[in-house]
Amino acid sequence: MEYSDPHRTRLAVLGSPIAHSLSPTLHAAAYDVLGVGWTYGRHEVASGGLDAFVAGLGPEWRGLSLTMPLKRDVVPMLDRTTPLVDALGVANTVAFRQEGDRVVLAGANTDVEGIVRPVEALGHVPGQASILGGGATAASALTAAVRLGAVDVRLFLRDTAKAGALVDLAVRLGVTLEVLPVSALPGTRHGFLVSTLPGGAADSLELLPTGPDAVLFDVAYEPWPTVAASRWAAAGGRVLNGLDMLTEQAIGQIRFFLTGDQDELLPDEAAVRRAMRRSVGLPDAIAG
Repeated sequence: MEYSDPHRTRLAVLGSPIAHSLSPTLHAAAYDVLGVGWTYGRHEVASGGLDAFVAGLGPEWRGLSLTMPLKRDVVPMLDRTTPLVDALGVANTVAFRQEGDRVVLAGANTDVEGIVRPVEALGHVPGQASILGGGATAASALTAAVRLGAVDVRLFLRDTAKAGALVDLAVRLGVTLEVLPVSALPGTRHGFLVSTLPGGAADSLELLPTGPDAVLFDVAYEPWPTVAASRWAAAGGRVLNGLDMLTEQAIGQIRFFLTGDQDELLPDEAAVRRAMRRSVGLPDAIAG
């Protein structure tokens, strides 16, 4: 059952920079399979500009996808939040919902499942995980690593003094977190590594897999492949990229926009997923 007002048919992804985003391509492919008749665009919105943008939206708007640097900026604006948003202080999805005579903003985080589902598809269960970067996506990566079974996580930052929020999150999640400078990377091997750095930012770093089962999840996808991902693959490790994450988090968003529940499967979700993956040049399924 479609959630709320069927006349709310407009959506978009917001962030800065945003011109490279493939979210419109993914969403359009999904909407075509679902037959919902929605439109989905992109808008450049920098930090500090989200309030004004939302205030100018009309009644035709159903929802927003948020990327850097807006995932934390949006949280104080939300009227309704999922437990995951409350836990992380990060939302990448906003749905506009009519409640009586007022419109409320409901926020969700689908980035965690965007990481979890592709890794599960590989059949990889990490005991130890490593994360590069300390921003909003790193919080989702830490939560995803714990959901995947990690009990020991290493966090690599250029400035270790900025780890405070992630240290607090690790305590709440009950996982051991070791904070290390990126200068500790040379010679260190990883069984499961999530790079949350922008495209190319990890290319100068030495990222070494423990063996053929080791997984690098590089959330970048433009340009692709990154030098770091190519080196990892050449060393024998397996690679997931940002398009795998983008597809799965988008599926969670569409669930939220359609039904109000990011965990409720879409009608013929397998066909939706295939169409979305094909639209951005991915194979129909992740190879295990």
